[in-house]
Amino acid sequence: MPLNIVLLEPEIPQNTGNIARTCAAVQADLHLIKPLGFSIDDKHLKRAGLDYWNLLNSFVYESIDEFFARNPAAAVSETGSLALFTTKAEKLYTEFLYPETSYLLFGKESRGLPEELLVRYPQSAVRIPMISSARSLNLSNAAAVAAYEYLRQHQFRGMEKRGALHRLAWPSKETLIP
Repeated sequence: MPLNIVLLEPEIPQNTGNIARTCAAVQADLHLIKPLGFSIDDKHLKRAGLDYWNLLNSFVYESIDEFFARNPAAAVSETGSLALFTTKAEKLYTEFLYPETSYLLFGKESRGLPEELLVRYPQSAVRIPMISSARSLNLSNAAAVAAYEYLRQHQFRGMEKRGALHRLAWPSKETLIP
């Protein structure tokens, strides 16, 4: 799968469920790296993902080392396929050029990504801008923002770009109440 959302030690099942739903809607693979702060069959995780689980490819790893071993493209810094989302980066997520196969890596809700990863892959660290007094965005919101930047850079290839009403027509300017 070209787009991969990677969660390192996620703690809150509702966040992971919401991210799973986003992954299903944009055809991204979801990678979960243990330890997880919940059980995979957690009712909150399932409820947040609603009925999208059949549309999702997901993978679980025992450690970050296993993730990199099973996904060697993510570990090669020269390809630029790994984007580390962190509040500690100087580069904006919109300044990062996402290659066709990209891995968007997010840390746990309470602490983010370990600094060892940021030091190992400094050119891959990106941030979503926000006011200085805000600690961070919600994990599921950050993952959605990142996924849609990847999709934007790839012209939303494979996505439904136009909507339509099923039974009613759009109102004309004349029928709108002033």
